[in-house]
Amino acid sequence: MSTSVILLCLMVLGAVAFLAASSRATALAGGKSSALHSRPGYYGAYAAIWTILPALIVLCAWLAISPSIIESSVRGAFPDDVKAQPAAQQNLNYGMVSAIARGLPLLTPEAISGAAGDPAGLQAKLAAKGVPLAGQPQPYMIDAAQKLNAESGSSRLVMTAFVLVLAVAGAFYALREVAPRFRARNRVERVMLWGLLLASSIAILTTIGIVLSMLTEAAHFFAAVPAADFFFGTVWDPRFAGAGSSSFGQFGLIPLLLGTLYIGFVAMLVAVPVGLFAAIYMAEYAAPRVRSIAKPLLEVLAGIPTIVYGFFALVTVGPFLRDLSSQVSGLLSGNYTNFIQAQSVLTAGIVMGIMLIPYVSSLSDDIITAVPRALRDGSLGLGATRSETIKKVVLPAALPGIVGALLMTASRAIGETMIVVLAAGVAARIQLNPFEPMTTVTVKIVNQLTGDLEFTSPQTLVAFALGITLFFITLCLNIYALYIVRKYREQYE
Repeated sequence: MSTSVILLCLMVLGAVAFLAASSRATALAGGKSSALHSRPGYYGAYAAIWTILPALIVLCAWLAISPSIIESSVRGAFPDDVKAQPAAQQNLNYGMVSAIARGLPLLTPEAISGAAGDPAGLQAKLAAKGVPLAGQPQPYMIDAAQKLNAESGSSRLVMTAFVLVLAVAGAFYALREVAPRFRARNRVERVMLWGLLLASSIAILTTIGIVLSMLTEAAHFFAAVPAADFFFGTVWDPRFAGAGSSSFGQFGLIPLLLGTLYIGFVAMLVAVPVGLFAAIYMAEYAAPRVRSIAKPLLEVLAGIPTIVYGFFALVTVGPFLRDLSSQVSGLLSGNYTNFIQAQSVLTAGIVMGIMLIPYVSSLSDDIITAVPRALRDGSLGLGATRSETIKKVVLPAALPGIVGALLMTASRAIGETMIVVLAAGVAARIQLNPFEPMTTVTVKIVNQLTGDLEFTSPQTLVAFALGITLFFITLCLNIYALYIVRKYREQYE
């Protein structure tokens, strides 16, 4: 029985338990709800929780643990010469076994029985069924695939029976607990409280899991490459070691970090003035009708996928700047040269800045409108004009919050990938010319993880070192921004 069918059965059993417990509570009270400690729905919810929750926990645990146990059992049946192979080769062998196991149910029993004597024929038959193999299967792989299917089927059968029996047992236990003075509401609310606590902890647990996974792989990278060479290196040239060579290349972070900060700086130069002026207009000058139209239209920019911005930079902005530079150089010197390349820091910064405008404007607008009206009225009452009030009173009062919003926007700019890939290129170098291409940390993370690669070499593990560095930078920016925003809120609430 598939997992979706098991879940459907649990939902049905839970609904039946809910109705049965509600009816039993009403019957025990003689039809008088006032005789019950809780409403009948609480008794039903209590029974449904006992029916679904324990069985669901067991189902999730079984699905999480059983594959590793089955894999260990199947790997244990491999021949000794296969077990002596490197871990990467063993993983590849088990991947082929898994592919064969998925394809065997699609074949006839006669084809399966003759598979051991004709591995090439089995490969062709599986490919015809839409299950291609990376290589020709070995006889032990076919036996291991049959063992994998058998153990997986037995495990699923036992899991299905155990989960359904546990659900029925939970329903009967809950029905026995139903009584007029039974505190069903307290029990249900306690379960809901734990559910809310778990939901609120998901973000924290997810962050911890991300950090631990990146730290683990980054530690493997730093075991092969010194940390000083990574953090203070000025050359990015990762390459696979040639024959007889132990060189891993050079993994200098400085060119990537400079490119990230440079492109982000140009983007902020575009986004901050436009976004901040738009926020001031909508908060202080725009009529309610104009604001109700302009603000949603401005925030539409935030909903456009970044790959669309990348295409816009590649097809429109980059060629426009290149052609514009050619015309300018022709007018000034008579020599039509493109001193602005289509892929450059300027192109990526302008397009990324356009993408960031709604973040700056929306956050700044909320912060400006949160400034107490009494400050504006006091300034206007003393004879100041509206523009003087905004410059001398509103903006200084809102400045901490605006700075926090800009820091959050900067962290968003640092993590951008697709725009940089298409608009700034992949050249990792140290230079200050905004008309030349550069690249960022996120682009190199994508490059190092592109393709069918194993996380066993510094060329792939460096992506985790780059990731944990970028995570630390953005985390510091967000923490500082939240500190400023909270300080601002404490001052004016």
